[in-house]
Amino acid sequence: MSPLVELAVITAVCVASGALGSLLGLGGGTFIVPILTLAFGLDVRLAIGASLISVVAGSAAASPRYLDEGFANLRVAVTLEVATVTGAVVGALLAGHLGTHVLFTVFGVVLAFSAIQMLRTRSDHSDAALAVPGDRIADLLTLHGSVADGGGRRAYRVTRTATGLTMMTAAGTVSGLLGIGSGAMKVPAMDLAMRLPLKVSTATSNLMIGVTGAASAVVYLQRGDVVPALAGAVAIGTVLGARIGARLLSMVPVATLRMIFLVVLLVISVQMLLRGLA
Repeated sequence: MSPLVELAVITAVCVASGALGSLLGLGGGTFIVPILTLAFGLDVRLAIGASLISVVAGSAAASPRYLDEGFANLRVAVTLEVATVTGAVVGALLAGHLGTHVLFTVFGVVLAFSAIQMLRTRSDHSDAALAVPGDRIADLLTLHGSVADGGGRRAYRVTRTATGLTMMTAAGTVSGLLGIGSGAMKVPAMDLAMRLPLKVSTATSNLMIGVTGAASAVVYLQRGDVVPALAGAVAIGTVLGARIGARLLSMVPVATLRMIFLVVLLVISVQMLLRGLA
């Protein structure tokens, strides 16, 4: 396969991964790194570098629609980014000192952990806000919001903000280490710990991963782990896919979204663990 054809194939594949990543709030990097390493045999650090560029591009493409439709919670995103950006820089610095097999193994473990957490399905009924414990930080920062539900909007309350910040620091570190945007950890953190509705969690995660990815990408650029042609092909495909995913979010039922999320995480985690432990 010639280099141009290979780049065209990568772009096409990234359209699909970008759409799925945007829909689930994971960022296309969750799929792009395994695709580039397992299917195309690229070095994992180059794959991570290209993935981070695509994460930023995909987030920028999908976020405006999520904000316009009221799915993304901007106040929650800004609050949690303080923790994720800090973690992202630390993770990017650590990545240069770890072996390839370690990166694959960590990737697999993180995704498997996220899938297990998401199995702890909680109800998403209209009265869910009444059962949410009070949280002074969320009240002070007015993090609560509402989301489209049927023909109207349903109010929800945010809780355990401190726990969310701690989890986001870890998510940011994983993002910088693996180039995945860390939506695989952000979504469970907001969905399970902070009790945001799942669609709000995925949309807010998509908004956040662009900022987190940009913080990590700077380190990879300085280290020479970003190949312009590869990053460009991946970014173009991801942007196109992200726009498709953003349109699909309002149409997909929550139960279906959660099931897709679980299956995708489990399949990829197994593949990456096999590669890391080989």
